[in-house]
Amino acid sequence: MDTGRVQLALNVEDLDAAVEFYSRLFEALPAKRRPGYANFAIADPPLKLVLIEGEGRGGTLNHLGVEVGSGDEVRAAAGRLADRGLATREEQGVDCCYAIQDKVWVRDPDGAPWEVYTVLGDSPTRMDAVACC
Repeated sequence: MDTGRVQLALNVEDLDAAVEFYSRLFEALPAKRRPGYANFAIADPPLKLVLIEGEGRGGTLNHLGVEVGSGDEVRAAAGRLADRGLATREEQGVDCCYAIQDKVWVRDPDGAPWEVYTVLGDSPTRMDAVACC
């Protein structure tokens, strides 16, 4: 993968407080803000920070990811991961985190979910019934 940025998705108990804190920490405003959800597209350091309210205990990891620029990069990552013996789960055109996405999921040895994904467009909903996180 030549392009991309790491994604860190955190569970938070108070979205307003978390947005205020991370806005100060990274000197940035959320790129997207919806009920129970916010994300920051931070340039320095290159980071996609996602805050999810009401899922899990605050301050815990929701999932990790790598955002890439295209569906072709997602498919290339899926092939590379499968070729290296990792169990993958691919999703195309899923409605997740207020965006339409292509993605491939893997889990680390401790079960932490990682996704390689690209955003295809905006969506009015947070997730569909079978996908997302």
